[in-house]
Amino acid sequence: MARKPETQLQNTPVDVISAVKFSPKINKFLLVSSWDTTVRLYDVVSNTLRQKFIHSSPVLDCAFLNSTKTISGSLDNVVKLYDLNANVEATLGSHNAGVKCVEYSSKLNAILTGSWDRTVKVWDVREKECVGTYEQSNGKVYSMSSIDEKLVVATSERKVLIWDLRKMDNYIERRESSLKYQTRAVRCFPNKEGYVMSSIEGRVAVEYFDPNPEIQKKKFAFKCHRAKENDIELIYPVNAISFHSVYNTFATGGSDGYVNIWDGFNKKRLCQFHLYDSSISSLSFSDDGSTLAIACSYMDEAENAPQPPPQPTLYVRYVNEQETRPK
Repeated sequence: MARKPETQLQNTPVDVISAVKFSPKINKFLLVSSWDTTVRLYDVVSNTLRQKFIHSSPVLDCAFLNSTKTISGSLDNVVKLYDLNANVEATLGSHNAGVKCVEYSSKLNAILTGSWDRTVKVWDVREKECVGTYEQSNGKVYSMSSIDEKLVVATSERKVLIWDLRKMDNYIERRESSLKYQTRAVRCFPNKEGYVMSSIEGRVAVEYFDPNPEIQKKKFAFKCHRAKENDIELIYPVNAISFHSVYNTFATGGSDGYVNIWDGFNKKRLCQFHLYDSSISSLSFSDDGSTLAIACSYMDEAENAPQPPPQPTLYVRYVNEQETRPK
């Protein structure tokens, strides 16, 4: 029997899904964090919930360290480690406010956490201790992304800080966001040339690291996740970005309930999927780019909430070359 192009996962969280992340190397396991205080591990092939861990408050982000160990950060300020094989959890440490972002840097074998306490912390994986706390120019951390030694941190006040993880005594550069409104997401290009960021005002910017003026001329921003209704333009937040690691194309998810795939270098939209149940809150391509996890969650955008409010849903979509490859 042919595999369906898209599967809806069972046993989904009961509150907003904050993050979805595929396990490294294999696209069988999906890690999901939620405002319902859980971190869940799914086997997407058999469509089963394998494990569930609980924080004392909403979980804002999660990540894999390797195929058997994961981390998560929560509104209770705590960073937790999970050993999936042993089914054991441990507290790595904490911030002074909610932990908005967690990342694993394979280059340093370190855990990176970004918080609303306006700092990024670096944790030694082997020693399980904090080896550095770095002020983010007085900005709350809203989103962050690392590639090799580079770390990009998007903060409140529309600032972007670029760091070298090997030399964290000061940031390399502090930039103003090219987008006029609050940042929702930032992700580095797999080819390490730059990053993509999105805002609450239906826009995405493609930026480059190289300060050379010729390279900086290539940066651009574009409108997306917008609609017209009775001659009124409806503008939706762009909540999620995920890169295809092979083609350097990327998916965006918005509060309009759509997922688009873009070729940033050629400034083209490659495709748009069907309308989903509610706002797209998180996206994750698998390492090989064959699969895209799509989280839908109603995020209180409407003035009058729909009754009953839509329940969170999770989909796994098997994407094809036509959808993801630059034309």
